[in-house]
Amino acid sequence: TAKAEGFIAESAAAQQPFFLYFASQAPHRNCTPPEFARGKSQAGVRGDMVYEFDWTVGRVLAKLDELGIADNTIVVFTSDNGPVINDGYVDDAVAKLGAHKPAGPWRGGKYSAFEAGTRVPFLVRWPARCKPSTSNALVGQVDACATIAALCGVELKDDECVDSLDQHKAWLGEDDV
Repeated sequence: TAKAEGFIAESAAAQQPFFLYFASQAPHRNCTPPEFARGKSQAGVRGDMVYEFDWTVGRVLAKLDELGIADNTIVVFTSDNGPVINDGYVDDAVAKLGAHKPAGPWRGGKYSAFEAGTRVPFLVRWPARCKPSTSNALVGQVDACATIAALCGVELKDDECVDSLDQHKAWLGEDDV
């Protein structure tokens, strides 16, 4: 998180456009939340790792705000799969869920072809162009390449990102299908 904040600050100071790919370990295994996150959730170490991740995202977004570059910075938040609870670790994760449903109304989860295993969060934050909303548009992570290229005015060659579709209208809330 500190390295990401530093990179953002250096890029802003140099008035340089930047691309930051930030892949967090949290909330993946091993669940080893830092001291500040331990016991912050009621869901045990898994919940504490989600707490840590929320904290990390908050710090990165706050840095963009602090530097005055949030309006013109595209942030994409997504995940690689749905939730996993019972994966063989002895951590009381199932018992600590209570009424919480990490997959919402969907069945399945990580390692599953059911909806909860394949439907993942996909959020776009770009205050200058995207107004807060919810969309029913079907987009995929593979489409990020062509979409970001279009948003940045970059023309892709025929052999680049061949499976990626420009979904910028969905990202901007101009197309809901």
